[in-house]
Amino acid sequence: MIGIGIIGLGTVGTGTYRILTEHAALIRKRTGLDIGIVRVAEVDPRKIKGKGLPRGIVTSDAMELIRDERVDIVVELIGGMRPASDFITAALDLGKQVVTANKALLAEKGDELFGLAARKGCEIGFEASVCGGIPVIRAIRDGLVGNEFSYILGILNGTSNYILSRMTDEGISFAEALKDAQQKGYAEKDPTFDVEGIDAAHKLALLIRLAFASPITTDRITTRGIASIDPVDIGFARDFGYKIKLLAIAKKLGTGIEARVEPAMLPVNHPMSSVNGVYNAVYIVGDMVGPNLFYGKGAGSEPTGSAVVSDIVDMAKRISASGGMGSARGFAVSGRFKEGKASSVPYYLRVMAKDMPGVLSKISGVLSEYKISISAVTQQGRKLSGYVPVVMVTHDASEEGLMRAKKEIDALSLTKGKSVHIRIEEGNL
Repeated sequence: MIGIGIIGLGTVGTGTYRILTEHAALIRKRTGLDIGIVRVAEVDPRKIKGKGLPRGIVTSDAMELIRDERVDIVVELIGGMRPASDFITAALDLGKQVVTANKALLAEKGDELFGLAARKGCEIGFEASVCGGIPVIRAIRDGLVGNEFSYILGILNGTSNYILSRMTDEGISFAEALKDAQQKGYAEKDPTFDVEGIDAAHKLALLIRLAFASPITTDRITTRGIASIDPVDIGFARDFGYKIKLLAIAKKLGTGIEARVEPAMLPVNHPMSSVNGVYNAVYIVGDMVGPNLFYGKGAGSEPTGSAVVSDIVDMAKRISASGGMGSARGFAVSGRFKEGKASSVPYYLRVMAKDMPGVLSKISGVLSEYKISISAVTQQGRKLSGYVPVVMVTHDASEEGLMRAKKEIDALSLTKGKSVHIRIEEGNL
């Protein structure tokens, strides 16, 4: 039997345990392998109670589980940086295969951990770390291995996607949508990682590492959250034929890579625009296959547990084929991450301006100074203290030029407050 040790019986650990026990016969029938859980490490007695774990299988000492000679594959599902990194390092040092859903750890410490795995002839499986039950890691690594990738577009965080979907469908504010997400259990009490784009940036870092063979940490990814999105901008986006989504974007630009997570507008006819609620999706373009779209549940006990089990079975096959010693699959990266110059794209721009003649020509004059031309404009909505929203969609423009123009526009005596800009991502259809 190929022995499995699970560290952590939280949401994902419980789902993994259920699948491996309840579907043991199905997995054996499909693979011909005898895979069984021999140890579980959990420090919280409340997470053990009522799960019907066999006597003697549970320990509160994760290192005891790692050192157990019956454990061939160590499954780390506690999350966070420490002690998770210590447990993974200890398992690899002993020559054991590792499976984890810990995207934050791999995004920040990937070079160190993947390097150790390679030196020890081991592998780290991380299918569950990106998009829960969507098998996008395996698709990029195996199914699309013969492709050069040029573009990744992802909706990688279900919490933010749920909030924006509610705001779009019902016209409610960010605060109202966030409160609803928290009441339904889709958002944490402290939602910072989700709504500020940090969680999506961790996942994008792993996709870039895999698809572009480029090591990257999240400090190299331009990251903006969704808290500043206003329902009025969602309404104007609809008028222009767009939807606002929190997008993770990676583009191959010459020898560099542009990487960013931010709220952006997508054409309503793009397939990613129809990804709503807590669902995730990854749209990736390969030179041989063209665009591919992967869609499904991005979180949850069973979907994420399903991804963990897929890595376990994949490793178990190679352990069985190699006579119990395991066999590593390489995770090649090349050199250092090289940041590509930000691509020129259209932008949405909303300015609160005085309701008087000549205002639009003054704003467009500032934009013209920075070689930014306007493709569409509207001036409508309720007047507030003599000011009305002037909304424009530009032709392709550089981010640097737009930010300089915005600074000048915001300083005009004819405008009020800070203007709002949102990137328009055409989606490479």
